Amino acid sequence: MQTFHELLTQGTQLLMNAGIEEARLDAWLLLEYTADISRAWYYAHPESEVNEKIVSEYLSLCQKRAEHIPLQHLTHQTCFMGYDFYVDERVLVPRQDTEVLAEEALHQLRNMRNPRILDMCTGSGCLLLSLLMELPDATGTGVDISAAALAVAERNRKNLELEKRAVLVQSDTFSGDYFQKNSGNISLEYDMLISNPPYIPTEDIGKLMEEVRFHDPVLALDGREDGLYFYRRITEQAGKYLKPGGWLMYEIGCEQGADVSAIMQGEGFTEVTVKKDLAGLDRVVIGKKQMQEEQHV
Repeated sequence: MQTFHELLTQGTQLLMNAGIEEARLDAWLLLEYTADISRAWYYAHPESEVNEKIVSEYLSLCQKRAEHIPLQHLTHQTCFMGYDFYVDERVLVPRQDTEVLAEEALHQLRNMRNPRILDMCTGSGCLLLSLLMELPDATGTGVDISAAALAVAERNRKNLELEKRAVLVQSDTFSGDYFQKNSGNISLEYDMLISNPPYIPTEDIGKLMEEVRFHDPVLALDGREDGLYFYRRITEQAGKYLKPGGWLMYEIGCEQGADVSAIMQGEGFTEVTVKKDLAGLDRVVIGKKQMQEEQHV
């Protein structure tokens, strides 16, 4: 029988041979997941023998990872803003860059009482649900065109016990019945509209890393010809659903700051600002809906 040390070495080598960028880390995370062990336990018992069932499951997962299936699709686990989320091939895997958007949203929302949040293109629900976890008096709506993605968001909503504070809606941006039946109704005025929409230009999708190109849902990636389609479409109608002084916030591609800023300014948003991520790249654009008195000047 193999020891844990031997098995981890075998898994690491398999991933290194396949060109997996973080082979050692991924091999460990798959072992931790499969065998349900901690690093502390491993370092205390590296020569312990491994159950054959665990060996088989582990090597099977390593082989799938070697085929560039995302690690998170294999473990169905990811962490975003300190919270655990279920993910699979139906949604984009939440990325650390998106936490810049979440942190900026929290910065604005913490000073509001009972804030209402609209998360357009919600996917796994990570943005909306993590904000609700951080803001106990907040409520929100998560919108996605994909019923499959919403099933994942529903699972995360239940896991985080947010069924009473989060509504999930299937809609192609604002075209669904939820919005059409209530258009103009004050109950649909939000303090913030936040979105990480599809923003990859169609022709660039084929250039993405294999994990994204072959395993993330294209629907969540494709921003049409220039990557700006959903920014235009959402911004055009956002004002109808935001309170005066409400915030519109987007994650963007690192070269889209000027274009998205111009789109927002063209629709009357003020205080439009581009925020950078930890790598110093443009990552978030924010803007504010004018107050009523400003709109009538």
